[in-house]
Amino acid sequence: MDSGYYAAMTGLNARMQALDTAATNLANVQTPGYRAEREFFRSAFLGQDMTDSQLGEAVNHYGLLGGDQLSQTQGTAQATGNPLDLAILGQGFFAIQTAHGRQFTRDGSFHRSSQGLLVSEAGEPVLSEAGKPIPLPPGAISIGADGLISVAGGVVAQVGVFTFPNGTLLTAEGANRYTVPEGSKPIPSTDSTVRQGALEGANQDMIQGTMDLVMMQRQAEMMQKALTIFHTEFNKFATEDLPRV
Repeated sequence: MDSGYYAAMTGLNARMQALDTAATNLANVQTPGYRAEREFFRSAFLGQDMTDSQLGEAVNHYGLLGGDQLSQTQGTAQATGNPLDLAILGQGFFAIQTAHGRQFTRDGSFHRSSQGLLVSEAGEPVLSEAGKPIPLPPGAISIGADGLISVAGGVVAQVGVFTFPNGTLLTAEGANRYTVPEGSKPIPSTDSTVRQGALEGANQDMIQGTMDLVMMQRQAEMMQKALTIFHTEFNKFATEDLPRV
């Protein structure tokens, strides 16, 4: 019984963490290039008896939060008319050189800096496939599906779109920036295309995000109910059964 109490407490804690994740996803539905996080769980109990009721199944299946994983589903690309806005269709990230090192993003809100470089909204250099800042001479800019940048008809660079080896853990830095572990080497993407004059929206829509948030709230309430049941049984044992021993 006491083990059930602690399992329910662990389950409630896991659901509260998952509730925070769902709230963050919902808050970023308008953030360009945002990658929603999806939680995964491990069982608190093993054994067939724990699946005999909805409450027991919830405790067992949602007892321990294993962590969060980035969803790599495609967000909707929306045209902006800005020739330096870029959207990735497929897998991969743009590379940005920041004051804190190299970061990766799906947000292609770029512009030409006063120094003539392709930069992010924050003025950080966007990197080419070779890992170098991208110069943009004056003139009409055309960017192909393969990321090749042409200015006034001449190719100047190829914007980098990178993926990572399987199992690489991306760490969120803000809303739509990510870093990888030291030593992880980005790989040029081979199954993506670049769309000029468009931005990719978040891969979390408002309706699904709201439904996820409601579901997390209900599961948290279920865990609270489990705690109440175990707590009541614990008090009964302490006040009625122990005195008889």
